[in-house]
Amino acid sequence: MAPKGKVGTKGKKQIYEENTATLKFYTRVILGANAIFAAVNLLLFYSSSTFWTWTLLVFALAVYGASYRSMSAMAKPTFTPDGALLDGGIDLNMEQGMAEHLKDVILLTAIVQVVSTISMYFWYLWLLAPTRAIYLLWVNFLGPWFTAETPTANEEVNDKKQRRQERRQMKRF
Repeated sequence: MAPKGKVGTKGKKQIYEENTATLKFYTRVILGANAIFAAVNLLLFYSSSTFWTWTLLVFALAVYGASYRSMSAMAKPTFTPDGALLDGGIDLNMEQGMAEHLKDVILLTAIVQVVSTISMYFWYLWLLAPTRAIYLLWVNFLGPWFTAETPTANEEVNDKKQRRQERRQMKRF
């Protein structure tokens, strides 16, 4: 059963604290995935590391950097000159927000990076990210735009007929 009443809102301080905890968590995820990848591919199997191993590591670092910087810029708090919290930033834990997609990209990259220690073919799983982006683009923007009905002259005629009928009804009363 759904709770009754108004949905509670978060205060500035709570958003600030949750954003700090969220950024700390994703820092640990990034560092952990890179540590595992480096330990396996660059320390244990250094002799079998190829150009692609290094290239994909740089790609993962670029994805992590862009996603994390975007999230931290969104969560940047604003303080008054005396040090009081003025704004906690955008809530990173908000559902269906841009931060949710950035967190998904970080998690997908971390999972792919760790699993790729088994086989380099697991990097193909990263193609799920552009596939999801295209899906969201279609569902939210392109699909409704292509399937929207165009206004026609029939609607203008129907509007005129409706107004005429309303006038007739007003005359009867």
